[in-house]
Amino acid sequence: MQQIYLDYNASTPIAPEVKEAMLPYLEQYYGNPSALHFAGIHGKEAVEQARSQVASLLNCSTNEVIFTSGGSESNNHVLKGVFQSYREKGNHIITTKIEHPAILNPCKYLENHGAKITYVNVDEYGKVNPLDIEQALTDRTILISVMHSNNEVGTIQPIEEIGKIAREHGILFHTDASQSVGKVPLNVDTLNIDFLTIAGHKVYAPKGVGALYIREGIEIEPLIHGAGHERGKRAGTENVLQVVGLGRACELAAISDRENEKILQLREDFWHQLQLLPHLSLSLNGHPEDRLPNTLNVNFENRIGQDILTSLPQIAASTGSACHAGEVNLSPVLKAMGVKESVGMGAIRFSLGRYTTKQEIDTVVQLLRTI
Repeated sequence: MQQIYLDYNASTPIAPEVKEAMLPYLEQYYGNPSALHFAGIHGKEAVEQARSQVASLLNCSTNEVIFTSGGSESNNHVLKGVFQSYREKGNHIITTKIEHPAILNPCKYLENHGAKITYVNVDEYGKVNPLDIEQALTDRTILISVMHSNNEVGTIQPIEEIGKIAREHGILFHTDASQSVGKVPLNVDTLNIDFLTIAGHKVYAPKGVGALYIREGIEIEPLIHGAGHERGKRAGTENVLQVVGLGRACELAAISDRENEKILQLREDFWHQLQLLPHLSLSLNGHPEDRLPNTLNVNFENRIGQDILTSLPQIAASTGSACHAGEVNLSPVLKAMGVKESVGMGAIRFSLGRYTTKQEIDTVVQLLRTI
């Protein structure tokens, strides 16, 4: 049975080029990168090279990049660090209702410790209106956090416009760009941001590694305290092996324009073929244009997405609803977009990637036709 992976938004495979770059640090260069002797030199140089590769992708300086264990740690670092460091100025944070749990759950935690959080609505395409962000501002607002693109429906947010609003009011601005890295261009100056999150396993690097961009001149409380690693911003001996992988992955992401065009064409062909299937009522979740090139979130209306995928175990994809004891619960993202239960219960997210082929897309369509 041919297995077809269409869940790249959940996790990407490790690219062969990334694996090759990592191998010497698994087999040969084992020294602590903080050590001053010969065994640590290779590790230190490798970490700094990776930092340069990440910085090049984001168009920032190397001293604005720190390495973390992944997207969740980076998000927690920003939210909790800003809250702790700016308590005298205020306690108000603005985010949206469609953020990843790595934002929403830290916000809930902070609410229990005195923070005031505003969760801004989105439209039917999953897009936030910058004016809604501006109207939510108070004289106690210290941070705005809006994801660059949504992991479920792929909608790309108006980060540049929100960033201008944040700058005009002297408020720090963070974006979780975990889903966007390698799929769309990212330039921290153009986006007007102060913090940006990267997750390695979304960009063909290993799980368990990430990066956080912190604009130069901004100091926030570290999430992890210890020795002075990462210029005192993140304690813990650097994970050289995985940092090297992330650096190489970001280097590949910087030259992925043609690859993303191919993925976009596959996605459009996929959507066209699905619409030709008989006896189905289909609709699209997410913005029709401002959307990640690899993401196709489709409602198989009046059906249950989980049942469809259960009948096709050879396809790896994700649903936008959970079914328990006969009840269907829409994801918070689809709820925030106002998707009806009878429509959203059939939502399936197909996310394509670097290794998706036309033959795989054609096979999935044929399998869907059989059920």
